[in-house]
Amino acid sequence: MSYAPQSTETDSRKRLMALMTRHQRQIFAYIYTLVPDRHDAEDLLQETSLVVCEKFDGFTPGTDFVAWACQIAWWRIRYARQKFARAKVVFDDNVLESVAHTAATMKEELDERHEALAGCLQKLAPRDRELVLTRYEPGSGVAEAARRSGRSMDAAYKALNRLRKLLHDCVSNQLTHPHGGAA
Repeated sequence: MSYAPQSTETDSRKRLMALMTRHQRQIFAYIYTLVPDRHDAEDLLQETSLVVCEKFDGFTPGTDFVAWACQIAWWRIRYARQKFARAKVVFDDNVLESVAHTAATMKEELDERHEALAGCLQKLAPRDRELVLTRYEPGSGVAEAARRSGRSMDAAYKALNRLRKLLHDCVSNQLTHPHGGAA
């Protein structure tokens, strides 16, 4: 009895789940730039995810997963266009293709910004980093960030304003001078 096919299938499923978990926000952002309604975009993300699962055997490891998944999303969006025809805002195919192209080119810039932000967050003092991360954690807010950091609401707001400016300046500096610069 051979266990290799099941093991390969399990590994493939693990790779798929890791890639989807890591890139789901990017795929959703791409879809949402092309679809006028958030609920429709969420539905299309689910449909795209199903197709990605079905066609994952056709994905070539080492290539750009997000680009591959966004291509699937593109076809799901085109297929679902009749549904959006009833919406107030309907784009013709040229506008849709233009927006899709712009979204694809913005992906690289967003990836660079995320990398720069991650590096700048690491430069913060642990207490400050925890305050920022807690503030932007899903389901959290300033009150929770203040509570966890032992700060008053006023102190948390002031610290977050200071840290936002510091992070903005650091990210801008990183993007302008990618091989050096301080926070």
